[in-house]
Formats: sequence, structure tokens, C-alpha cells
Amino acid sequence: MTRAFSADTRILTTEACMAEGAEWLARTEPRFAQALELCGPPPLRRRPDGFDSLVGAIVSQQVSVASARAISAKLQAADLLRADRIAAVDEEHLRAHGLSRQKARYVKALADAAIDFDALREAPEDEILSTLTAVPGIGRWTAEIYVMFSLGRADTFAPNDLALQEAARLLFALPERPREKPLRQMAEAWAPWRTVAAGMLWHYYHHAKRREGVV
Repeated sequence: MTRAFSADTRILTTEACMAEGAEWLARTEPRFAQALELCGPPPLRRRPDGFDSLVGAIVSQQVSVASARAISAKLQAADLLRADRIAAVDEEHLRAHGLSRQKARYVKALADAAIDFDALREAPEDEILSTLTAVPGIGRWTAEIYVMFSLGRADTFAPNDLALQEAARLLFALPERPREKPLRQMAEAWAPWRTVAAGMLWHYYHHAKRREGVV
């Protein structure tokens, strides 16, 4: 069900992986059993890894989904989703294709970083996070989301995600939304399936908001 290249690194590859993790979490924590019964196992949310995936993450920062898609389409049409192509143009050229001045600088910095994305697939998580967050415009949340969705690591968590914080408040009946540090500590009990735990929390969050008529 999962590919493992070290004793403590599992890769989510199929919906069966998500179901396996969800069942483990349900046996370990009654609140997850409640979420699983209510919503079912979370879907596998895999994305391609590599340079263009991170460009997409930068493009998506602080804009609507529709705007991010439009900008990404412009960049793709201009063949500007490759490191060598971006390195060969100036920031003004990138701005002409929809990027803000700040995001053009971030994308150029990513191209200049010359990250070995193939090597990242096999690297320890701490090394991945330090490599990615060394690039301007890539914070811890973006790096953790990359590890979860683009690399498929089964035991990563992004506690600075507002939807995860709100879902934890709702599912665990907390008096207030947990902030990053307490939620990170809380998630330690969900290892080695923290990515699946995040998926269950997001799944539950959308169910709860639909029930409230919010989404």
C-alpha cells in the first residue's frame, strides 16, 4: 500500500493508503473514529513535485483560485514554468505575464536556487524543509504542504494551516482555535499518519462547514 525508502518514511500512493491511515487513527483516537464514521476516509491529494509545483505555490499566495489559475496559464503559455527559462528572463518579463513584483522576485530566487528536486524525494524531511524555506517566498507552511501533497509523505503536518486549526477546534471541542505550536504538539500523537490526520481534519472541516451552510 505504501512505498517506504527508510524505516520511518512512508509514501502515500493510493486511496487504500489513506484508508489504512484513517483506520489506524480511528483505533487510536475516538474523535477520528467519529470523523471517519461521519465523512469516510479522506481522498488522496497528490500533486506533481518539482520546480513548477513550487512556482504554482508562489503564484497562489494571497490571490483567489481563479486568479492563480489565470496567471499560471499565462506562465505556461509562455513556457515560464521551467527553471532555465525563468533564469533567462528578467523580473519585468515575469511581471508582464501576471506576477507581482514580489512574486517575480520569489520565482527568480527559486530558479537561482537550483534545487535538486529528484534528490528531495529521498531526503529526510528536515533537510527538505530547510532547503525549501531557504528560498525567499517559501515559508514553512508551503514547504510542509509540498512534503505532504507533492512528495506524499505519510507523516507530515502543517499546523499553521487555518482550516486545520479550525477543524481541530470543532472535532476535539476545544474552547478556541489552537495555534501552530500547540497543534503541532497535539499532532505528535497521530504519528506515523499525520498527513492522513490532516486529510481527515480537512475532510471533517468541509463537512462541518457544509452543514453550517458556509461552503
